[in-house]
Amino acid sequence: MTLLRKINKTLGSAPGFQIRRVRPRPAAATAAPAAPRAARPVALGRAQPAAVVRPPGDPRVDRLLRQPVFIIAPVRSGSTLLRMMLNAHSRLHAPHELHFRRLEVHFSTGLAEKSLAALGLDRGDAEHLLWDRLMHRELVKSGKSVLVEKTPGNAFAHKRLAACWPDARFVFLLRHPASIARSWHEADPGRRGPEEAALDALRFMNAVERARKRLTGHTVRYEELTDDPATALKGICSFLEIEWEPGMLEYGDHDTGVVAKGLGDWKDKIRSGRVQPGRALPAPGEVPDALRGICAAWGYPAGSAVA
Repeated sequence: MTLLRKINKTLGSAPGFQIRRVRPRPAAATAAPAAPRAARPVALGRAQPAAVVRPPGDPRVDRLLRQPVFIIAPVRSGSTLLRMMLNAHSRLHAPHELHFRRLEVHFSTGLAEKSLAALGLDRGDAEHLLWDRLMHRELVKSGKSVLVEKTPGNAFAHKRLAACWPDARFVFLLRHPASIARSWHEADPGRRGPEEAALDALRFMNAVERARKRLTGHTVRYEELTDDPATALKGICSFLEIEWEPGMLEYGDHDTGVVAKGLGDWKDKIRSGRVQPGRALPAPGEVPDALRGICAAWGYPAGSAVA
């Protein structure tokens, strides 16, 4: 037994201490910096299923808006001009584009969803209530009796509009497809080249054509609005069962809505308050191949005059 062990045995049996050899500590290794903790995503609510599209359970209670009018039109088709003309009527309120269908309802808890279900409503129903209330508020503030909405994107949701408001009325606004494509390009030439503009505008045109096939409504052409506005507006008024008012031709004196950006020379025409003839129809060689099908469907065969 070594001396150190003897001493530890003696000390351990009495005071309870031991003696140990001091060993040099190894050089401390440089600790690697801890990896930053990934930020936890902020929960914005549970994933929502697609909204169910269905008519109101009780239209008398579920809808404040009665017989709204929707202008179903592609971009750059003259919908702002038509909106301002209609807004000059004493009974028609046609505000700027509301984009109401982009307003959505989401459940942040399951209890909220169950509570709404107990009322016989789902997310789609709640969105319809929200849309209806928003537009009814706008109509009441105007002091008029009929609301007209013209957001071009509504063409993609025409079936839902018809379900939300079973008594809705639809006005389809057409324009020569090549003229639409040219105007869409000229509105932002740095963003869309001529070919890209034609294909992008065609999406809207095809949506309008699908709506025309599925819904009952009245069709008017941009060329009619500019060449013979009185006759075109009388046709719309007859469809809506309201009296024609000559003051609709003096639309610049009545409108207080927002004039859309990118209207080009139409800004001056709108400010003047009087309708001016539009540009000549495109020549046959100016019609892109991608637009020839929709030209035929709308009665604009390859750039010729309206059929």
